Amino acid sequence: MDEETRVALITGGGTGIGAATARRLASDGYRVVVTGRSVEPIEAVASSIGGHAVVSDTSREIDCRKAVETTLEQFGRLDVLVANAGVEAFGSATQVDLTEWRHVMEVNVGGVLLAVRASVEALKESRGAVVVVASVAALAAGPSFSAYVTSKTALLGLVRSLAVDLGPSGVRVNAICPGWVATEMSDREVVELGRALECSDESARERLVQHLPLNRMADPAEIASCISFLAGPDSSFMTGSALIADGGGSAVDVGTLAYRDLG
Repeated sequence: MDEETRVALITGGGTGIGAATARRLASDGYRVVVTGRSVEPIEAVASSIGGHAVVSDTSREIDCRKAVETTLEQFGRLDVLVANAGVEAFGSATQVDLTEWRHVMEVNVGGVLLAVRASVEALKESRGAVVVVASVAALAAGPSFSAYVTSKTALLGLVRSLAVDLGPSGVRVNAICPGWVATEMSDREVVELGRALECSDESARERLVQHLPLNRMADPAEIASCISFLAGPDSSFMTGSALIADGGGSAVDVGTLAYRDLG
């Protein structure tokens, strides 16, 4: 491999945003390693882009180390870590199952910490970048989503801390905060909403995006483009930042929505 070819490691790379990011970075010229807990999805993605798959649970330190070691064995360097793996749980702070709460924190926050710790020496050597996939849930809360909202909010604090601590070594750390994205995860939420409202999946999806200025969900490839930007040289003076890609949702003053349909 050309020693100038950049290498990216993507956690949760088998589906959704992670898979789209693997495809985008491969098209950008990166060699890509994708990780995930399920063999078939990550192997399918890796084989489609000439990359490498590593079965890994990002909440386990030994797995994170194995993923980085395998990346270095395969490609000799690591330039970009995309910390994408995440899970969700439903319930308000007073109702959410405590086992599920702990699991969300362990994966969504602890998993990012462990992935960075495993990668940091290689990233210092390449003066590389970390892109953490957070969420607009880091900026505003939805109903009965306390564990996910708390975990994604915590990620922004972790990103700032990492940016301050790793900046002197030349490592940049930024977050992407997507809104609704058409992924397997959002598909499940659409189905659940449709059942609750006794309406079709199409109607449920329309209700989810009705107050977004762009009136639609993102394609995963659109979020992958943002990640490509944060990973690459065009964002070379950005660190500790959170890039919002939410179809304009965070620009809406929800208190004025009652006026929206006035003539």
